[in-house]
Amino acid sequence: MTLAVRAVELEELMDDPACDPDRLRATLRRFETINRLVSGWGVVYRTRLAPHLAMLGRPARVLDLGSGGGDLLVRLAALAQRDGLDVEWVGADPDPRGHEVAAARSAPANVSFECADAESLLERSDVFDAVISNHVLHHIGADAAAFLARTRALSRGVVLHSDIARSRRAYALYAVGITPFAPGTFLRTDGLRSIRRSFTRDELRDALDREDPGAWRVEAPVAFRLLAAAEGTAADA
Repeated sequence: MTLAVRAVELEELMDDPACDPDRLRATLRRFETINRLVSGWGVVYRTRLAPHLAMLGRPARVLDLGSGGGDLLVRLAALAQRDGLDVEWVGADPDPRGHEVAAARSAPANVSFECADAESLLERSDVFDAVISNHVLHHIGADAAAFLARTRALSRGVVLHSDIARSRRAYALYAVGITPFAPGTFLRTDGLRSIRRSFTRDELRDALDREDPGAWRVEAPVAFRLLAAAEGTAADA
């Protein structure tokens, strides 16, 4: 095994349509704890998302693409409510298994989930003030250009894609740290595979520049995380 290059050939267990449904549901539910510990979205919310939404001076709409079990969206909605921001939060995921978990989650009235992808949202001319994603970039392959263009086309504000930064240290720490959370889930195997599939900062910057030159900035908001940021291309409704 090497971490010198992306292991794009690896497939995560939970992406298998025939994977154990109970372990999948347990994995999606336990992401709530893992995301709070390592995703860095608390920092991204405070430094990037909240200031943008506050600056609008009006009710806003935020889309989480690939929202999975919905934990991130509910967490961000709670932070925004605490800050007095009027926001409608929409989670979209094309995988009905993830959508089932999200739809069963206790959520406030301004949070909704649907089984949909970026293309279907564009087809109905939906538009948002921010489009975000978590742990999606390392999954995209040959369709990267289309995915990135669609996320920008859905936003009239910012686009923020957060993902893992591949490194030996991240791999080693995760291998140990995930142990108490992993039983009954795919968290250990899939988490380690995700790290191996993920980008380094330079790799992600180069990949984004190839697909959409000059549009994206790549930052490292917290340890072991990358944030790709761009401006949306949607016109104001």
